[in-house]
Amino acid sequence: MSGGASWVRLAAVARKEWLQTLRDRRIVFMLVVAPLVQTVLFGYAVDFQVDRVPAAVVDGDRTPESRLHLRRLLADGTLRRAATFPTGEAAMAAMDRGEVAVALVLRPGFGEDLLAGRPARVQAVLDGTDPNRATVAGAAASRYFGERATELAAARTGRAPLLRLVPRIFYNPSLRTPPFMIPGVLAMLLVVVTTIVTAMGLARERESGTLEQVLVTPVRPAELLAGKMIPFLALGLLDVLLVLAVGTVLFDLPLRGSLAVLGAGTLLYLLTTLGIGLLISTTSHTQQQAFLAGFLFVLPAVLLAGVVTPIASMPRLLQLVTFLDPLRYYGEVTRAVLQKGAGAAELWPQLLALGVFGVAIFGVAAARFRRRLA
Repeated sequence: MSGGASWVRLAAVARKEWLQTLRDRRIVFMLVVAPLVQTVLFGYAVDFQVDRVPAAVVDGDRTPESRLHLRRLLADGTLRRAATFPTGEAAMAAMDRGEVAVALVLRPGFGEDLLAGRPARVQAVLDGTDPNRATVAGAAASRYFGERATELAAARTGRAPLLRLVPRIFYNPSLRTPPFMIPGVLAMLLVVVTTIVTAMGLARERESGTLEQVLVTPVRPAELLAGKMIPFLALGLLDVLLVLAVGTVLFDLPLRGSLAVLGAGTLLYLLTTLGIGLLISTTSHTQQQAFLAGFLFVLPAVLLAGVVTPIASMPRLLQLVTFLDPLRYYGEVTRAVLQKGAGAAELWPQLLALGVFGVAIFGVAAARFRRRLA
């Protein structure tokens, strides 16, 4: 009888929390609409693929050989001829004005040197204000002329190159950005939505005095806590399904792995994010304090998770700090499951880390919550 009554009280608290959440249009927007909008925006707006980089061409040779190599270099679309200048100084002036990002300079005598078997000089001046674009543009020019040098050397000697690199790209052969970004966006959205909304919701009840009113009822602290967490847990799972649906339909997001493993990782991750939100609420007296504390946690957690920038490019000290970031492990789980088809056998270290974080953080937050109610 006692167990049945406990379930009834738990269901009543969960229903009350669910209805109260749905009545607040701001929270509904943050929980349901905002994740969809941000997924679409990140999917379309964030693109690490660099192509059609505006290039200034300075053909100081003006021979059929120089024109041929310029046409071939620009043919793959990475570089786009934006202007042609007679001198390198004019091309650099255009780069200073922001009209071009690359200046390709072929020296006089380029074609004659190639035909005579002498080293031919080509210069590529890059605008380094955008490092990613400059790296891709420089690599495109180096790759083209490196391949041509190898072909010309082989033609002169009559022997094929002793070493030839043939790259193969697994998991994302076309190197599209959305399959990389959306799993990271999913981890980021869940921590933003569940952590901040949970913290603000509980702080709002304490601020308005309704939490104290619930305490005079027969509801136990454990039932109160579980009833308040269940709706946010369900909304977090709903957000995961919505983001995966949008990613699959709009961005052809692959679903190669086990959804059960992804679901297990999501539950452990939500246990962590809800625990952090609960912990923040126990230290906040107003919604403004809860929001600010949640923001101060979310921003560094996202930056250190490897969602946008690779962890390997961070300083060594920050790389060590990322091992304390739950977002890192959930991002690794989602990308490995969706793109590589990984299962529990490959992802057990990340799942174990999420489990340890979830149990520890939620346990501390629950204990502190019960002490605040006492």
